[in-house]
Amino acid sequence: MANPQLIMYDEEFKQINAVIEKLLREANAKVIFLVDKNGQLITGCGETERFDTTSLASLTAGNIAATGGLAKLIGEKEFSILFHEGEKDNLHISIVAGRVILVVLFDTRSSLGLVRLRVKKASEELSAIFGRLMQKSEEKEKSGDSEFPFAEITDDDIDNLFS
Repeated sequence: MANPQLIMYDEEFKQINAVIEKLLREANAKVIFLVDKNGQLITGCGETERFDTTSLASLTAGNIAATGGLAKLIGEKEFSILFHEGEKDNLHISIVAGRVILVVLFDTRSSLGLVRLRVKKASEELSAIFGRLMQKSEEKEKSGDSEFPFAEITDDDIDNLFS
Protein backbone atom coordinates (compact mmCIF):
# COMPACT_ATOMS: atom_id res chain seq x y z
CA MET A 1 0.00 0.00 0.00
CA ALA A 2 1.44 3.33 -1.01
CA ASN A 3 0.74 6.31 1.19
CA PRO A 4 -2.85 6.33 2.43
CA GLN A 5 -4.69 9.62 2.81
CA LEU A 6 -4.31 10.73 6.40
CA ILE A 7 -7.66 11.34 8.04
CA MET A 8 -7.68 13.47 11.18
CA TYR A 9 -10.03 12.19 13.85
CA ASP A 10 -11.33 14.35 16.70
CA GLU A 11 -9.76 12.19 19.42
CA GLU A 12 -6.26 12.41 17.92
CA PHE A 13 -6.70 16.09 17.08
CA LYS A 14 -7.39 16.80 20.75
CA GLN A 15 -4.35 14.73 21.75
CA ILE A 16 -2.16 16.65 19.27
CA ASN A 17 -3.38 19.98 20.63
CA ALA A 18 -2.71 18.84 24.21
CA VAL A 19 0.88 17.91 23.27
CA ILE A 20 1.65 21.22 21.55
CA GLU A 21 -0.01 23.28 24.31
CA LYS A 22 2.16 21.45 26.86
CA LEU A 23 5.21 22.12 24.66
CA LEU A 24 4.28 25.82 24.48
CA ARG A 25 4.30 26.04 28.29
CA GLU A 26 7.33 23.83 28.97
CA ALA A 27 9.53 25.42 26.29
CA ASN A 28 8.36 28.92 27.23
CA ALA A 29 7.62 29.49 23.53
CA LYS A 30 5.52 32.22 21.97
CA VAL A 31 3.83 30.22 19.22
CA ILE A 32 3.74 26.64 18.00
CA PHE A 33 2.41 25.49 14.63
CA LEU A 34 2.00 22.02 13.21
CA VAL A 35 2.05 21.95 9.40
CA ASP A 36 1.86 19.08 6.93
CA LYS A 37 4.56 18.76 4.28
CA ASN A 38 2.12 20.05 1.66
CA GLY A 39 1.96 23.40 3.45
CA GLN A 40 -1.43 23.01 5.14
CA LEU A 41 -1.73 24.23 8.72
CA ILE A 42 -2.91 21.40 10.97
CA THR A 43 -3.09 23.34 14.24
CA GLY A 44 -1.38 26.01 16.27
CA CYS A 45 -1.33 27.50 19.74
CA GLY A 46 0.03 30.56 21.48
CA GLU A 47 0.01 34.04 19.95
CA THR A 48 -1.27 32.74 16.60
CA GLU A 49 -3.42 35.79 15.85
CA ARG A 50 -0.23 37.77 15.16
CA PHE A 51 0.51 35.75 12.05
CA ASP A 52 -0.77 35.02 8.58
CA THR A 53 -0.96 31.29 9.30
CA THR A 54 -1.61 30.33 5.68
CA SER A 55 1.59 32.02 4.51
CA LEU A 56 3.57 30.73 7.46
CA ALA A 57 2.47 27.15 6.78
CA SER A 58 3.24 27.24 3.06
CA LEU A 59 6.59 29.01 3.53
CA THR A 60 7.59 26.50 6.22
CA ALA A 61 6.82 23.57 3.90
CA GLY A 62 8.79 25.33 1.14
CA ASN A 63 11.70 25.82 3.52
CA ILE A 64 11.69 22.10 4.38
CA ALA A 65 11.52 21.19 0.68
CA ALA A 66 14.41 23.53 -0.17
CA THR A 67 16.64 22.26 2.61
CA GLY A 68 15.69 18.71 1.61
CA GLY A 69 17.14 19.49 -1.82
CA LEU A 70 20.31 20.81 -0.20
CA ALA A 71 20.55 17.68 1.95
CA LYS A 72 20.34 15.42 -1.11
CA LEU A 73 23.08 17.43 -2.84
CA ILE A 74 25.48 16.66 -0.02
CA GLY A 75 24.41 13.04 0.38
CA GLU A 76 21.98 13.35 3.31
CA LYS A 77 18.43 12.01 3.34
CA GLU A 78 17.06 15.22 4.89
CA PHE A 79 17.77 17.74 7.61
CA SER A 80 15.28 16.86 10.33
CA ILE A 81 15.91 20.02 12.38
CA LEU A 82 16.31 23.62 11.19
CA PHE A 83 17.03 26.65 13.33
CA HIS A 84 16.67 30.29 12.33
CA GLU A 85 17.95 32.97 14.68
CA GLY A 86 16.59 36.50 14.45
CA GLU A 87 17.20 39.69 16.41
CA LYS A 88 14.18 39.17 18.66
CA ASP A 89 12.62 35.83 17.72
CA ASN A 90 13.96 32.43 16.79
CA LEU A 91 12.40 29.56 14.84
CA HIS A 92 13.03 25.91 15.60
CA ILE A 93 11.61 23.71 12.83
CA SER A 94 11.59 19.93 12.99
CA ILE A 95 10.10 17.07 11.03
CA VAL A 96 7.90 14.75 13.07
CA ALA A 97 7.02 11.21 12.04
CA GLY A 98 8.47 11.95 8.58
CA ARG A 99 5.15 13.55 7.75
CA VAL A 100 4.50 16.81 9.62
CA ILE A 101 6.50 19.90 10.52
CA LEU A 102 6.63 21.27 14.04
CA VAL A 103 7.41 25.01 14.19
CA VAL A 104 8.34 26.61 17.51
CA LEU A 105 8.74 30.38 17.70
CA PHE A 106 10.54 31.60 20.82
CA ASP A 107 12.41 34.62 22.13
CA THR A 108 14.93 35.40 24.88
CA ARG A 109 12.58 34.06 27.58
CA SER A 110 13.67 30.61 26.42
CA SER A 111 16.82 29.03 25.02
CA LEU A 112 17.65 26.79 22.09
CA GLY A 113 18.73 24.03 24.49
CA LEU A 114 15.43 24.07 26.36
CA VAL A 115 13.41 24.16 23.13
CA ARG A 116 15.37 21.24 21.65
CA LEU A 117 14.92 19.19 24.80
CA ARG A 118 11.15 19.82 24.98
CA VAL A 119 10.68 19.37 21.23
CA LYS A 120 12.36 15.96 21.39
CA LYS A 121 9.88 14.74 24.01
CA ALA A 122 6.88 16.28 22.22
CA SER A 123 8.03 14.77 18.89
CA GLU A 124 7.99 11.30 20.41
CA GLU A 125 4.43 11.84 21.66
CA LEU A 126 3.31 13.31 18.32
CA SER A 127 4.95 10.45 16.39
CA ALA A 128 2.93 7.94 18.43
CA ILE A 129 -0.31 9.85 17.73
CA PHE A 130 0.42 10.09 14.00
CA GLY A 131 1.31 6.38 13.99
CA ARG A 132 -2.16 5.61 15.34
CA LEU A 133 -3.74 7.93 12.76
CA MET A 134 -1.88 6.18 9.93
CA GLN A 135 -3.00 2.80 11.24
CA LYS A 136 -6.64 3.97 11.35
CA SER A 137 -6.35 5.42 7.84
CA GLU A 138 -4.86 2.18 6.47
CA GLU A 139 -7.58 0.10 8.14
CA LYS A 140 -10.30 2.33 6.65
CA GLU A 141 -8.70 2.13 3.21
CA LYS A 142 -8.40 -1.68 3.36
CA SER A 143 -12.00 -2.10 4.50
CA GLY A 144 -13.24 0.23 1.77
CA ASP A 145 -14.95 2.32 4.43
CA SER A 146 -14.50 5.82 3.10
CA GLU A 147 -14.61 8.70 5.57
CA PHE A 148 -14.88 11.18 2.74
CA PRO A 149 -18.49 12.37 2.50
CA PHE A 150 -18.36 13.02 -1.25
CA ALA A 151 -16.41 9.93 -2.35
CA GLU A 152 -19.44 8.30 -3.96
CA ILE A 153 -20.54 11.40 -5.92
CA THR A 154 -19.82 11.13 -9.64
CA ASP A 155 -19.30 13.80 -12.28
CA ASP A 156 -22.76 12.94 -13.65
CA ASP A 157 -24.29 13.64 -10.25
CA ILE A 158 -22.65 17.06 -10.21
CA ASP A 159 -23.79 17.81 -13.78
CA ASN A 160 -27.37 16.81 -12.90
CA LEU A 161 -27.28 19.00 -9.83
CA PHE A 162 -26.35 22.13 -11.79
CA SER A 163 -28.25 21.53 -15.02
